[in-house]
Amino acid sequence: MRAVVLVGGFGTRLRPLTLTTPKQMLPIVHRPMIEHVLGHLAEHGIDDAVLGMGYKPDAFSDAYPDGVCGGVVVHYAVEPEPLDTAGAIRFAALDAGITERFLVVNGDVLTDLDIGALIEFHVAHGAEGTIALHRVEDPSAFGVVPTDDDGRVLAFVEKPPRHEAPTDLINAGTYVLEPSVLDRIDAGRKVSIERETFPEIVADGRLYAAALDTYWIDTGTPAKYLEAQLDLLVGVRGPALSGVSADAEVAGDAVVEESVVSAGATIEAGAVVRRSVVMGGATVGAGARLDHAIVGPDARIGAGAVLTEATVLGAGAVADAGEHLAGVKRPSAG
Repeated sequence: MRAVVLVGGFGTRLRPLTLTTPKQMLPIVHRPMIEHVLGHLAEHGIDDAVLGMGYKPDAFSDAYPDGVCGGVVVHYAVEPEPLDTAGAIRFAALDAGITERFLVVNGDVLTDLDIGALIEFHVAHGAEGTIALHRVEDPSAFGVVPTDDDGRVLAFVEKPPRHEAPTDLINAGTYVLEPSVLDRIDAGRKVSIERETFPEIVADGRLYAAALDTYWIDTGTPAKYLEAQLDLLVGVRGPALSGVSADAEVAGDAVVEESVVSAGATIEAGAVVRRSVVMGGATVGAGARLDHAIVGPDARIGAGAVLTEATVLGAGAVADAGEHLAGVKRPSAG
């Protein structure tokens, strides 16, 4: 089976990091996010994927000029204009010549979903489309998917108020689709799979959904992007990984706890870095303190500066010596 991986979004919620780098090329513990996503597909026997691209597509093709990423052969499909989720799926699938059952995944979601089990469920139910579901405490920011006892989708409710949500099971962004779904999507215009295509399939009784117990995180906000990395460091997903690159410079009396410090980064004397990410080429000055902060490539943190509460510095940004930043995005993400 082949896969369509959606990577075309602007990553607005992750600005300023995404002002220079597409979201899926941002690092997750020393590897671009897209390598984690495609590596998961490869683990389940999917070795051919098309990347549905739009924003800064050259970042992907430049990084993987041989067309192989995470053990998967990739085809690049660059949208001439944003076509929304269904439009992007249709464009990418047709561009890559997909004519049989295929998988769709969102390129900013990290999950341990058993893809084989999802496909088996899809086939057993004779579905035209099958959605992987995930249970969340607050479903108001997601597409909510109530089903009957057999897994047939009864409705597709996009981002309902929390107290009105019919279930706490949400669309987890992984789909198994028959090629007939492509015929339901109009060419040449923006089409939302959540608001148009899925409800149409629901009306025909051919959309199913399966709730599989799995790790799942949408990395699209600074807090979740950071959380995804901390999960890997403390062993929430498999063996705990080391966060400090052997090619980073960390002063002997600096403190680095539950943090990622990338190759080429420098942590100077007396600095304290906790539950934070410091990307390549960045410098954390003497005596500075980071707690739940994200420091982009080549950014500079002055001596004694304090960054907390998901403060994000973009590429080359500066926090002056002694400056205190809480929940700040620099440059402004507006």
